[in-house]
Parts: sequence; C-alpha cells; structure tokens
Amino acid sequence: MKSTSTYHKFLIVIIIAIIIYSTFLLISDFNKIYDKISEFNIFYLPLILGIIFASWLVLFVRWSILLKNLHISIPIKSNLIIFLASFSLSATPGQLGELIKSKLLKDRFDVPVSKTAPLVFVERLYDLIGAIVVSIFGIWYLENGFIIIGIMTSFIIFIFYILHSKYFFDKISKILFNIKFIRNKLGDSSNTFDVINPSIKGKLLATCSLLSISYWFLIGCAAYLVLLSFNVHEIQLLNMISIYSSSLIIGAISFIPGGVGITEGSIAGLLTLGGVELPVALVLGVMIRIFTLWFGVIIGFIFLKLSGGLAKT
Repeated sequence: MKSTSTYHKFLIVIIIAIIIYSTFLLISDFNKIYDKISEFNIFYLPLILGIIFASWLVLFVRWSILLKNLHISIPIKSNLIIFLASFSLSATPGQLGELIKSKLLKDRFDVPVSKTAPLVFVERLYDLIGAIVVSIFGIWYLENGFIIIGIMTSFIIFIFYILHSKYFFDKISKILFNIKFIRNKLGDSSNTFDVINPSIKGKLLATCSLLSISYWFLIGCAAYLVLLSFNVHEIQLLNMISIYSSSLIIGAISFIPGGVGITEGSIAGLLTLGGVELPVALVLGVMIRIFTLWFGVIIGFIFLKLSGGLAKT
C-alpha cells in the first residue's frame, strides 16, 4: 500500500509540473521556442550529464562524512544505492522526501531512524550555506540583493545559535514534535540534538560547507552548459551559478513540491535581466530543471527499485 502511495505522490508532482510547463508554453512564442529547441547542440549533453554526476558525487561524500561522524558504518556500494534512491523523492517540499534514506538504512542495516533523519535537516542547512555563498557572485541581478543575502545570512546565524543551544533547541523541538508529520517521520526526538549539534562543528562544519559550495558551483556549471547548448551566450558563468542557486532558494521557500514552476520562473526572470528574451528564458528554465531535477528523479527511482525500496516505501 505504501508503494502505491509513493507512486501517487510522484504522479501528482508530475501532473503539476506538466500543467505548469504547459502554461509556460501557452504564454510564450511557439516559433521562438521551436527555433531555440532546434538549436540544441548534442555535443554538450555528455558534458552536462558528467558534471551533474560529479555534483552528486560531492553530495555523496558529504553524506558519507556525516554518517561517519556519528560512527555509522555502511558498505560504500549499499550506501551509494540508498543515497541515489533518495533522489526519487527529491521533488518534495524542502526535499523532505529524502528522509527515505533513513527508512532504507533502518530496513537494511537496522540503523535507528532517529539517528539519521536529523542528518537530512543538516544536509538542507549545508545546502543553504552553499547556495548563499555562490549567490553572492551574481547578486547584482537583484535590486535589493545584498539585503536578501543579509537576511538569509542572519537566518543561518540564528539557526546555528539554536542548534548550539540545547535549551532553545529543546524548546523548539517540543513544539515541532507536536506536529504529527514531523513526529511520524523523525520518531524519537530525545537524541536529535546529539545528532545535529556535532554535525555542524569545527572541521566538519568547514568540510561540509566547502563540499556544499563545490556542489552548487558544479550544478551551476551544468546549468551554464545548458545555456551554451542552446546557443545562448548573454549570461556569464558566475552569473548563471548565482541565478541557479538563488532560484533554488526561492523555490524552496515556496514549499511547493520541488519548487516546480517557482524555480523555473525565477530562472527565466533572472535570465531576462541578463538580456535573454522571455520565451527563450522560459524554455531554458524548463530545460535546466529537466537536467538538474527530473533526470535525478528518474535515476532515483531506478536505484530505489534496485534497493528493493519500492516494495516497502
């Protein structure tokens, strides 16, 4: 029954994406869209996919380091399969679907969910740090960009303060764990602080932050190559990296599954500020997401099947 539920949730997200992408097409110039798509240079395809795979490897290394820090030892092959399987549910609000990693680790290696689920939150925190850092490179695209970066940075500092203070952490955890969804997903909250706190300190903080910045740089490079593959040269590399990371933040804040529609629209809007025509920018926004989101979702379902997770998820 749970397997069916997973398929239904995924199908709903796909339907939403199709509706939104179709709307983009309806408000665009079909001739310009066709002309731009026909310009796709397949030479760039292996380069785009290669960089995307490299970015996933960076995230896998970060995940492995976080597990090792908690003295959780998983065979590298099994760990990689579980890690990639979690991409199947990455098109969920805040990527909370990646909590499936915790369930698979529990099912296969009897690792308590309460010990690994908080790491998904830690991953999102490091994602935010990396996204903000690389966004600074092209912040002039936004009229009040530095104010936004200041707000986001202040938010991260506040979060770090909470996560380093057991008193405030326990107060907020008590409120959050009264929410049924969070309680069901994370289970026992008694050791959540003991999992999160050591995961955001010292050398681990520096290492994971650097890996996160590297991930955003790589995935931004992949997005830039998508532009080049469609013969779009108005945007510089560092600006594209910033555009992509900023748009992902906006999509995440919307809490719409996968940020579908919001992220693509943000990419398109920022591209137009760089001189790209709106119909072309909308096509590029969709194509970038096909490579950076939906390709990963497809790969994720393949590895979810290999992991045997579909029968139990």
